[in-house]
Amino acid sequence: MAKLSSFPDFIVFLYVHLSQADNQYDPAEIAAIKSKMASLYPAGTDLEKKLYTTIREYNAMDKARLPELLETSVRQFGPGHGADHEAILTTMQEIIRADGQVAPAETKALEALTQLIALSK
Repeated sequence: MAKLSSFPDFIVFLYVHLSQADNQYDPAEIAAIKSKMASLYPAGTDLEKKLYTTIREYNAMDKARLPELLETSVRQFGPGHGADHEAILTTMQEIIRADGQVAPAETKALEALTQLIALSK
């Protein structure tokens, strides 16, 4: 994954990154992501395909390049997209809590993403 192509794709990528922070894809977290995706894409979008494509691309990417991809994406998609930053952060909290437990790695990832999102304001 060299570049994310749209703002909704960037948000889903963030959700996937956060759900994978504890090194597992919990079904409850995946369901939480799916439930939030409908508000990001136009009706008729194959959300299942979008999500699992994002997961495959995330798994295949060199994680050493993750900070660079996130910073580039924040610059590309940050200002001017009318994003509700608070809603994005609330959704991220819902995702990490979906499985009934919050791992320290998920908390750390959420804190890092919160700082990243703050830069895009």
